[in-house]
Amino acid sequence: MANRQHSAPSTRASPRGAGAITNVAGIEVGHFTDARRPTGCTVVMARDGAVAGVDVRGAAPGTRETDLLSPVNLVDTVHAIMLAGGSAWGLEAATGAVQWLEQQGVGLDVHVARLPLVPAAVLFDLLVGDATIRPDAAAGYAACAAASTRRPAEGNVGAGAGATVGKVFGIEGAMKCGIGTASLRVGGFTIGALIACNALGDVVDPDTAQVIAGARTTPKGKVLLDTRRALARGKLPKPLLPGTNTTIGVIATDATLTKVQATKLAQMAHDGLARSINPVHTMLDGDTLFALATGRSGAAGTGPGMMVLGALAAEVTARAVVRAALAARGLQQGTQFFPSAADL
Repeated sequence: MANRQHSAPSTRASPRGAGAITNVAGIEVGHFTDARRPTGCTVVMARDGAVAGVDVRGAAPGTRETDLLSPVNLVDTVHAIMLAGGSAWGLEAATGAVQWLEQQGVGLDVHVARLPLVPAAVLFDLLVGDATIRPDAAAGYAACAAASTRRPAEGNVGAGAGATVGKVFGIEGAMKCGIGTASLRVGGFTIGALIACNALGDVVDPDTAQVIAGARTTPKGKVLLDTRRALARGKLPKPLLPGTNTTIGVIATDATLTKVQATKLAQMAHDGLARSINPVHTMLDGDTLFALATGRSGAAGTGPGMMVLGALAAEVTARAVVRAALAARGLQQGTQFFPSAADL
């Protein structure tokens, strides 16, 4: 584990009232950030188990155990979700989470052992630094060991360490993004989101429709291009490999949900990505959102309750994307500098 680091929780750059996914009872978060290059992984843990769902909207996803979460399949409870950089190699981080949770006696009782269930999703951050350095099982294990109920760090940490946005017209004009979190408490339940944003498109403030971070007019400039408007004017994108982007995240609530409802919650949360990222869900993104329901509040997720919960899932998702951009810090990689929203 030489040259590696855990990321301590922090409130830096976190506005009062922003909330965090760890405000949801039964949820812990841990980051592992690799100091050798900007990459890492983030675990969202529910040691007592949580009903889970998933929705994949991007066309180039990298995932593990998502079939398990289909409403027609048997198991409805998982024990953690792993988010990681490193593209498909980063899925190995989930193996470390399984190892750590088993050592804690956490998992599905299969009579001969307890089997931790840890679905995972990855984003592509290999264009930033040495691509041979990726999160592995040791990284996932370390993220679990660092997990707590405290507010998680945001920005250039964990799965967001190597995240960039605004790559439609080339990586040289991109900006640094990261990981962000937000939560709301309404009607007796809490709902929160944790999002690692590595989108092809721009991050947009849904309240003002202004671009916060994204493609710039020149590689060394600090003027935002506005990808949506540039495409509408006829500016042509540069060729990129599929899957070299991707926004991944977890929405969690203390409401009581069925597996079908958790799946619908993940689906509705994608509306928050659509409000805060443009373009989103492209052929070059693997956008994937998980939903967890710990049931700690006792509030039912049926009828109007589920409608409100889904609407708020989209809201906290959008807020977490904005946090991911605002909390990020500029990154120098060789001769390439990726400025952040703070630099502009």
